[in-house]
Amino acid sequence: MNYTHNLSNDRLILNFSGDLIGENNGPELIEIVNDALSSDAKYCLINISDVRYINSSGIGVLITILTKFRNKGGELYLVNPSEHVKKLLIITKLQAIFNIVKSEKEAEDTISKTN
Repeated sequence: MNYTHNLSNDRLILNFSGDLIGENNGPELIEIVNDALSSDAKYCLINISDVRYINSSGIGVLITILTKFRNKGGELYLVNPSEHVKKLLIITKLQAIFNIVKSEKEAEDTISKTN
């Protein structure tokens, strides 16, 4: 999996592409999240539109990130999941736990309404 990250104001933006297999990138992603939370990040937007596959460890990484942000009073948004990933979230009933949005703009609009 490839990823980029950007911390701007109180938002950590992660862009994932490829296969989200947690044991490969999980520790470094969690380190990025911890650094962002230490810098007072409150929201995390994860663009997963280019993710083809997620294994159980990858789901674990997403849940860990979600938990870390919620424990700090923040929120995580999954941006534009592919059809395959949407089906996986529905099958695992995780669509009820994650905030799933179609675009970063939709996430930003939702954040603006809550502030």
